[in-house]
Amino acid sequence: MTDALVIDTPEDQRTPAWWRQAVVYQIYPRSFADANGDGIGDIPGILSRADYLADLGIDAVWLSPFYPSALADGGYDVADYRDVDPRLGTLADFDAMVAALHARGIKVVVDIVPNHTSNLHAWFQEALAAGRGSAARDRYIFRDGAGPDGAEPPTDWQSTFGGGAWERVEDGQWYFHHFAVEQPDLNWANPEVRADFVKTLRFWSDRGVDGFRIDVAHMLTKDLTEPLPSTAELAAIPRDGNHPLFDRDDVHEVYAQWREVFDSYDPPRTAVAEAWVETPERRAKYASAEGLGQAFNFDLLVADFDAAQFRTIIADNLAQARMTGSSTTWVLSNHDVTRHATRYGLPALNGRTVKQGTEWVAAGGPEERLDRAGGGRRARAATMLLLGLPGSTYMYQGEELGLHEVAAIAPDQRQDPAFFRGGAFDGLGRDGCRVPLPWTASGTSFGFGADGAHLPQPAWFSEHAVDVEAADSGSTLNLYREALRLRHELQTGEELEWIETGRDDVLRFVRPNGWQVVTNFGTEPYPLDGEVVLVSGPVEPGVLPAETTVWLKG
Repeated sequence: MTDALVIDTPEDQRTPAWWRQAVVYQIYPRSFADANGDGIGDIPGILSRADYLADLGIDAVWLSPFYPSALADGGYDVADYRDVDPRLGTLADFDAMVAALHARGIKVVVDIVPNHTSNLHAWFQEALAAGRGSAARDRYIFRDGAGPDGAEPPTDWQSTFGGGAWERVEDGQWYFHHFAVEQPDLNWANPEVRADFVKTLRFWSDRGVDGFRIDVAHMLTKDLTEPLPSTAELAAIPRDGNHPLFDRDDVHEVYAQWREVFDSYDPPRTAVAEAWVETPERRAKYASAEGLGQAFNFDLLVADFDAAQFRTIIADNLAQARMTGSSTTWVLSNHDVTRHATRYGLPALNGRTVKQGTEWVAAGGPEERLDRAGGGRRARAATMLLLGLPGSTYMYQGEELGLHEVAAIAPDQRQDPAFFRGGAFDGLGRDGCRVPLPWTASGTSFGFGADGAHLPQPAWFSEHAVDVEAADSGSTLNLYREALRLRHELQTGEELEWIETGRDDVLRFVRPNGWQVVTNFGTEPYPLDGEVVLVSGPVEPGVLPAETTVWLKG
């Protein structure tokens, strides 16, 4: 954390609003609940589980993309930003879902994917047909190739998902795709692109959507002035606001326009940036009141279950939130990372994969490397610590069941382009955290749908099914339900005060109303005083066991 982070923030940003302290539950629609039995989760499936979501006690749901898509990248290849994928339902289904959630006091946040479209989007098909120099091609990033006949890509840049970042089309030009080849990047210098996304934001806001999660918010604007740098030259350019591809200062012109749109509604629509940037100062720009208003804090996604790491991350992010006037976001799992129960069961690997000889040691496997019980215990403790913090918490579907990563997915059953192209995510892809949820202990898809699931579910899912855990007072599900219920009663203010514990492996803090949170990250018990309100695992009077969190009444 640096003292240099000073941003002039309007006072109204500091006024409490629902999103500042919200618990937001991320739904990956294709893997949540399948109402029509085709093996793919859908909008009516979400509607059918509205009571489950209400009973859980969340404040909002965030829906990953549900738009028409060829699923080249799990729905993040959008073919139409203002419709629902027919396999997932209709706009009428979406409206019914929003109404049902709102009736239960649950807000709705949707994913917007503005960096790129699907190659099946009408605009891109028009660009292919229109040819060189056309207005249609100017909506994207087309370039002539290198070499005497243009047969070489314009640069040696690599896609995040592996392979080159340029694809040649029939007339010989090349288009840029930072992600999969089916995801051509948009040209955000084009006014038509900017105007169309404003139309999209209004379309969903008019349908009652309460907020937006902005995918790769740091990547929209680009400076591709010739000559283009090589990969080596690109890597040497600081990401300080003038990088050709990432976190450019001019991207905030886009978000200033979006903020005008958001604030034209009553209440104003919210937004949160997925912005992987270099410094707290850079991230703060996305969280400003003139921009998106909030930005994801991903620091805990790459932290071990370690007291020192947690304390530093918590202190730094709360300090950043004070300086920006926003509120921070706490995240342990999402659709792009290994589930935290598994990460904490593989402490030496920290949830990543490590090349050992000629084999990949996958997050979540092989089984003998995973301390499944220990990972679950640490995950419960970490979650209870997070829910005691000021700021908003983003949960990922299935974590309330204590689910681990599913590692045993055969290559021919996988779907993630990162796996097939050997790019990001350690070459393994993200399918292991996207396996459809188990609702019942029995059935062909554990209650997910009537006829199977689009990714294979392991036999051990039966132990974590909703019906099993709902009937078990000591289950992870019931811990989440009680923690969220109590959080609504206890959460107050946006500050905390650390209490020294005399041990490096035990963290303790108190909230303004006297509510205390104590987490023992160590392997030895810690003496405990105070009235216990909730605990993440079995506890004896006067003792906080190893790898356990307790809430104490003020």
